Amino acid sequence: MLRDTFDGAAERYDRARPRYPRPLVEELARAADLGPGSRVLEVAPGTGQLTVPLAGFGCRLTAVELGPSLAAVARRNLVAFPRVDVQVADFERWEVPREPFDLVVIATAYHWFDPGLFLAKAASALRPGGRLAVVTTHHVAGGTREFFDRMQACYERWDPATPPGLRMPTEDETATDTGEFERSAHFGDVTVWRGAREITYTTDEYLDVLLTYSGHLALAEPARRGLLACLRELLETRHGGRVTKRYLHELITATRV
Repeated sequence: MLRDTFDGAAERYDRARPRYPRPLVEELARAADLGPGSRVLEVAPGTGQLTVPLAGFGCRLTAVELGPSLAAVARRNLVAFPRVDVQVADFERWEVPREPFDLVVIATAYHWFDPGLFLAKAASALRPGGRLAVVTTHHVAGGTREFFDRMQACYERWDPATPPGLRMPTEDETATDTGEFERSAHFGDVTVWRGAREITYTTDEYLDVLLTYSGHLALAEPARRGLLACLRELLETRHGGRVTKRYLHELITATRV
């Protein structure tokens, strides 16, 4: 299963994956009224990219992570926060505690779950009036556009699953369908916050990020080596060894009815 691939790259995942922008974290804290009295459940925290800033609000936080190596790195990153408990479990089989949570949050991992099952389980963990927060991360047009156009040839050569002529979508073309939240019998008051940012990487930093994506990790070794070599040559010879990538984040929130 593709979502199992991340655990084998836990240290690289921690090193390379960008943390979430402060405006998103602050909007989440505002929407959930986070503070020392809050009980928070985070699903699929990875190595703590969102967990660490949330823990900074002083809340009691339980993080349920499928991968034991990812969880171990998360615990290391959260050693300064004694009110955080990182557990290794499959959320779909995890036993929900009797005391309900004020917030259930999942960041850049919701797509790995069956929506109906996830929403029902998240609702069972929340108190009435508690909040569900789903953070999405999209790769959108922007930054070093010429590189992202040119790299298509590398992917078409080395990854047979690549659609021909693929291009990054614009922000206007990118939006998560919130219908599953709006139709859910468990939730109401659905809101969406959106924010974009750009990050500049060196060649090595960019290739490191790619090696935290499930599709790249799942490639056969010869194809992965060929793809990375092709991208490295393109970056070094045509773009001065640097690339700027644009990300679009969404924060979808809903209230437990």
